[in-house]
Amino acid sequence: MRKSVFPDHLKGGYGMAQGWKKYLNKLLRSSDILSSIGYETIIQHLNNGRKNCKEFEDFLKERASIEEKYGKDLLSLSRKKPCGQSETNTLKRALDVFKLQIDSVAQSHIQLAQTLREEARKMEEFREKQKLQRKKTELIMDAAHKQKSLQFKKTMDAKKNYEQKCRDKDEAEQAVHRSANVVNPKQQEKLFVKLATSKTAVEDSDKAYMLHINTLDKVREEWQSEHIKACEVFETQECERINFFRNALWLHMNQLSQQCVTSDNMYEEVRKSLEMCSIEKDIEYFVNQRKTGQAPPAPIMYENFYCPQKNAAPPGKATGSDLARRRLLPVPKSLPDDPDYSSLDNYSLIYQ
Repeated sequence: MRKSVFPDHLKGGYGMAQGWKKYLNKLLRSSDILSSIGYETIIQHLNNGRKNCKEFEDFLKERASIEEKYGKDLLSLSRKKPCGQSETNTLKRALDVFKLQIDSVAQSHIQLAQTLREEARKMEEFREKQKLQRKKTELIMDAAHKQKSLQFKKTMDAKKNYEQKCRDKDEAEQAVHRSANVVNPKQQEKLFVKLATSKTAVEDSDKAYMLHINTLDKVREEWQSEHIKACEVFETQECERINFFRNALWLHMNQLSQQCVTSDNMYEEVRKSLEMCSIEKDIEYFVNQRKTGQAPPAPIMYENFYCPQKNAAPPGKATGSDLARRRLLPVPKSLPDDPDYSSLDNYSLIYQ
């Protein structure tokens, strides 16, 4: 198993992403002052990152449920299912160690499930923390976008008004030139008044237009400044997210590896107990505990009903020495005068 530490090239985390701010600023550049495609691209990227964290969080929860179910099933199997319960001596001790270690393995899986749920909780807290931090920046940026769009619209309206006033002044000047040969002084006076009015309107609209231009430029600079700040905040958040996500995944692998090591150590205890198991000792133990005697049973001997042997051993209790002293009975012969046999009406008890 690899050590439960992060390799050197994964430590720190933020230094390797210092150049990303320039990348974000490039995304924010656009010839269209109303364009927010760069900002929207970054927001979409951050949303995807948050979604990825949520997916890993759900993965940890599902894995925790699997580990917990496996641990409980294994625990139930270990405690309720008989396994060699009639064994004795060294093999019995090995089986006791086996059941004990299986119980421990089950408990370790249940503990791993709790650990994984704790890691999922940490991921959730981190994700929610970044969400709140982003919300503040997004509110500022939304206000900046809205202000820029509103000021741009006012500026464009001022420009249209200024251009219209200029056209009105030009028409008034042309009318004055055309009426140079007109003798009616009142008509000429009206044309001159209209021209003077149009010049005043041009000057006023020009001032308003310039004012809106200056205001828009200030809004644009403020908007650009807020964008840069947002890039810095989002960059920091993304570096933290990648670092946290990577470290969480690394830690998860260490936890799974440690579970394997823990289980193997418990299984090793069973192997050690099996090494101590002795076939000879177990058989000898069984014999000593269950022995019934050392002599085998003697054969059952034939006993004549009419000539019982003196001092004959009871059935099933004859010994080998009695057999050695006892001679075999002779084969009976059908002799009428033999006193050992009797007959009735010429019917012999001995088959011919």
